[in-house]
Amino acid sequence: MFTGIVEEIGIVKSVQSKVITIEANKIFDDLHLGDSVAVNGTCLTVSSFDNKIFNADVTQETLNRTNLGSLKNGSRVNLERAMTLSGRFGGHIVSGHIDGVGSIKSMKKDDNAIILTIEVPRHLMKYIVEKGSVAVDGISLTVASLTDNTFSIAVIPHTLKETVLYYKKEGDKVNIENDVIGKYVERLLTFKEDDKENSNDSKKSNITMEFLLKNGF
Repeated sequence: MFTGIVEEIGIVKSVQSKVITIEANKIFDDLHLGDSVAVNGTCLTVSSFDNKIFNADVTQETLNRTNLGSLKNGSRVNLERAMTLSGRFGGHIVSGHIDGVGSIKSMKKDDNAIILTIEVPRHLMKYIVEKGSVAVDGISLTVASLTDNTFSIAVIPHTLKETVLYYKKEGDKVNIENDVIGKYVERLLTFKEDDKENSNDSKKSNITMEFLLKNGF
């Protein structure tokens, strides 16, 4: 689990044989074999590391669903280690499981911020709400406005400087992870249980309520 607060920008050293090799600095203060690291918001497992360089296996499924397949030697990536229970929760709940890839439609300066407008597949738009949270390349951001197939975010100078957004241009692809709460709510509202199972659950509920009432609860 992550927070969407990027710790540093890493440099891709190689992508070959489904293994990505990344050079970093800060995350090595407390990095262990098997740890989870979000790379552009994609949760990867450290398979080996040495001298400020770590390797992570990347499946074809991950390459198909994220922008990691477009990385090459020298590409910059956002890095975040998994959150700890003792740390500050400065962003929002980010699982590292990418929902889809969006495309940057425009980047416009607005006072001290940059308004970034991103087009995403329509099936992802139902989870995006104004003033809600969304992770873009693993960065926890707040939705400023939206249309039927785009949403906009206001990126402050600090976020721009400390993440790969600084190097992005119109047309670039970004990983999108929607707020997990919305996905769980949708599942609960649309899930259809077996009628027999529902009937049994209803009986159990009635028995439980009857027991509680008789015993003065």
